Amino acid sequence: MPSSPLSRAIVLVLSSFAAASALAAGNDGQDAAAPATTQLDAMLVTGTRAANRTQFDTLAPVDVFSKEEIQSVASTDLKDVLAQLVPSFVVQRLPMADGQVFVRPATLRGLSPDQTLVLVNGRRFHRSALLGGRGAQGADLAQIPSSAVKRIEVLRDGASAQYGSDAIAGVINLILEDEAGSEVSVGYSRYAQGDGGSRDVKARTGFQLGQYGSLVVFAESSNSDATSRTRQRPDAIAFQAAHPELDVPDPVQRWGQPDLESQRAGFNLKAFASDSTEIYAFGLYGRSEGVSDFNWRNPDTTTGAYRSTPIFPGWNLRDIYPVGFSPKYSNEQDDLQVAAGMRGAFTEDFRWDVSGSYGRNAIDYRLDNSINASLGPASPVGFYLGRLTQTEKNANADFNYSWNVGALSSPINLAFGAEFRQETYAVNAGDPASYAVGPGAVAGLEANANGAPGFSSNQAGSWSQESKAAYVDVEVPLGERWSVAAAGRYETFSSFGSTRDGKLSARFEITPDVALRGTVSTGFRAPTPGQLNTTSTVQGLDTRTLQIFTSGRLSPADPLARQLGAKPLTAEQSRTASLGMTWRSALGFSGSVDVYDIKLTDRFSQSASFAVPAGVANPMGYSSVNFYTNDFDTTTRGVDLVGNYQRTLGPGTLGLTMAWNYNRTKVDGGSTSVATNESQRVLFEDRLPEHKGSFTSTYAVGGWSLMGRVRYYGEWTDSTGNATGDIYQRFGSMAFLDLAVDYAFNEHHSMRVGADNVLDSYPDEATFQASRGLVYSRNAPYDTDGANLYAEYRLRF
Repeated sequence: MPSSPLSRAIVLVLSSFAAASALAAGNDGQDAAAPATTQLDAMLVTGTRAANRTQFDTLAPVDVFSKEEIQSVASTDLKDVLAQLVPSFVVQRLPMADGQVFVRPATLRGLSPDQTLVLVNGRRFHRSALLGGRGAQGADLAQIPSSAVKRIEVLRDGASAQYGSDAIAGVINLILEDEAGSEVSVGYSRYAQGDGGSRDVKARTGFQLGQYGSLVVFAESSNSDATSRTRQRPDAIAFQAAHPELDVPDPVQRWGQPDLESQRAGFNLKAFASDSTEIYAFGLYGRSEGVSDFNWRNPDTTTGAYRSTPIFPGWNLRDIYPVGFSPKYSNEQDDLQVAAGMRGAFTEDFRWDVSGSYGRNAIDYRLDNSINASLGPASPVGFYLGRLTQTEKNANADFNYSWNVGALSSPINLAFGAEFRQETYAVNAGDPASYAVGPGAVAGLEANANGAPGFSSNQAGSWSQESKAAYVDVEVPLGERWSVAAAGRYETFSSFGSTRDGKLSARFEITPDVALRGTVSTGFRAPTPGQLNTTSTVQGLDTRTLQIFTSGRLSPADPLARQLGAKPLTAEQSRTASLGMTWRSALGFSGSVDVYDIKLTDRFSQSASFAVPAGVANPMGYSSVNFYTNDFDTTTRGVDLVGNYQRTLGPGTLGLTMAWNYNRTKVDGGSTSVATNESQRVLFEDRLPEHKGSFTSTYAVGGWSLMGRVRYYGEWTDSTGNATGDIYQRFGSMAFLDLAVDYAFNEHHSMRVGADNVLDSYPDEATFQASRGLVYSRNAPYDTDGANLYAEYRLRF
C-alpha cells in the first residue's frame, strides 16, 4: 500500500522507540540494576504552597519542563516553546490580523487567552495592552526572554481560589535562572524556501555576592526576516494585463510572518539580610519592532481612494501609487516587569513573604505606505496611529504555617494571605490626520488612514480598577495514603463588585507508585479596565446623504450603549471538575491521565451591531454601534495523557515522552452572536483541533545527544469570515517530524543543529481565500511556512 514520506518516517521513528523500550525493559543486567529516574520527581512551587511537593505528590496535574527541554525547541518565543511541549497549548500566527500579528493569541485547553494566568517566579505577570479577538486581553509570553528561564511549571487545573482572576484553564509559572555560571549562544535559522532568516544572540551570567546571595543577569537579541507563502492575486494579474506599461509587484501583498526585531534583558537577585530573612528581586525588560503587510488596494477598483474630484483639482492617487498600494502596519512594544520582596521565618514552622510588583506593556502603532484620501494632497503617506498602555501594580503578603498534629503522620500546611492590585489602561491619540474626515469626503474619498484609523482624541483616556483579596489554602494528610486540600478566596473589585471562589482536592495512593487525584473548584476572570471603558470607532462620510457617520464599539457604560441593551460587565464564572491517576515505576516508566470538565458562564464577547434609532440621545452621531458583553455559556471537556520512560540503554540514556490532549468546547446558550449566529458558533467550537499530541525520543551518549519529535494536530474548521454567505473549510489532521543533534566538544563548547518539520509538510490550501493571494489559512493552529533549519553554538564558562 503506498504511503507518504511523513507516514513512513513516523512508522520508522515509532518502531525504533518501541524496539528501544523493549530492549531496555528486557535488560536484566547492569542496566536493570541502575537507579531509575522519572519525570515525576521534580519539585514544585505551582499549585501547592506546601514544601517538598513533587509532581507525583501533587493533588492536581502539573507539568514541569527543564531548561534542556526548553532549549530543545528552536524558537526563542516562549509561546512556540509551550506549543511544542504542552499538548493542550495552541498558538496561531494570524498574518494580516492587525495587532494580533505581533501579540499572537495562545490558548490552554481551548479557552480564551486571558483565561490562563501567567506567573514569573510565582508573581503575576502583567497583561498585554492589546485587546485581541472578542476583546481578550491576556499576557504576552513572547516578552519574556527564554534564555532567562530555568524551568516552566504548567498547572493544568482551575486555580482562581489560590491565585485569583484568570486562573480558569490553568497557571503557567516561569521560574527564572538563579544558578552561578555563564552561557553565551549564537543561533541562526531559516526556512527551506529561503526566507524567514532569524539571527539570535543570548547571554547569561550568574555569580555569588560573597556570602550574601547571588545575582543572575541576562540579555538576548533576535532579528527575524519576513516569510511569504503567497500567490499573485487574480485581480493583480488582471490589473497588470490591463496596464502593460506598469510594473506590478509579484506578489502585491505578502501573507506570512512579519519582519520582527526584539531585544530583552533582565536580572534575578537573591540576598540574605540575616540568617532568617532573604531579600529577592527580579526585572524583565523587552523592546520590539515589527512590520506586516495589509491587503493590496487596486487602483481600478478602490474608488474610495482613487478618484479625481473638483475639490482637489489635478490631484489623483495614481500619481503616488500607480500600481496600487499595500499599507505597512508596524508595532513598537515597550515591556517592563519588576518585582521585589522579603521572605523569612518567624519560627522553623511559620514562614512569611511580602512583595510588590509593577508591570507595564505599551504598544505604539504606525501605518505607512497609505493615505487619508479625504485630505487629498494634504495627506501624509505615513501615520502615527496612537498608543495603548496596560499598567499593573500588585502588593502581596503571604504566610505559611506547618502545623504539627500528633494524630497525623505529617504536618498540616496552612497558608493564608492578602493581595492588593491596581490595573490602569490608557489610550493616547494618534496623528489628527490618521482619523480625520477631510474635505474630500463629500466627493466619496475615504476618511481615516487607509487600512487602520488612528485613535482619536475622543477615544483617548486613562481608566483604573482596584481589587483587594484574601485567601486561605489548607493541605491535610489524613494518613500515609490519603491527603485532602481546600482553598477559598474572597476578592472585591472597585468596578463591578466581589467574587467568592473555592477549591477542594483529594489524593489517594493505591500503592506507593500509583495514586488517584481529583479536584472541584470555582473560578473567575474579572473584566479589565480596557474592556470596561475603551471605545473603537471609525468615521466616514455617507456619499448619498453627505453626512459624516461614526460607527464602532462603545464602552458598556456609555449611555447610548445602555439604551441599546448594554449591561455592566461582570466576571466570567467557571466550575471545574477533574479526576486523574498518576503512576511511576522502578523500570523508569511514569505518567498521568486526567479528565476534566469546565463549565463557563457569562463569557465575554461582542454584541451584534445596532442601528441607532431616531429620537435616542446620540451626541456623537453614531450610526451603528456594538459593545462588549458577557452573555454566552460553554462546556469544555477533555483528557490529558502524559507518559514518560527514562532508562539507561547500552552506553547511553534513553528518554521517551508521549503527551496527548483531547479537548472539546460546546456553546450551551446565550444571546450574543456566538450563541445565536450559526457561523460564529461553528467557528468558535471547531476553530481548534480536538486532538493534539507529541511523541519525543532523546538518546544521550558521550558528548552526543539526539532528539526526534513527532507533533500531531487533529482536524479543525476555518471560514471565510464573510458578513453573509459564510463558507467553511474543514482541514485534515497534520503531523510534523522534528529532528536535532547536539554535540558537546567539551564542558565549555557545544553545537546543536536540527530542523522543525524536517519533511517540509504543508496543510491543505485555503481555497476560499485564493482571491487575496493566500495559500494556507492564516488561522492555522501551527506554522504553515514549511521546514525550518537551524544551528546554534553554545559556550559555557
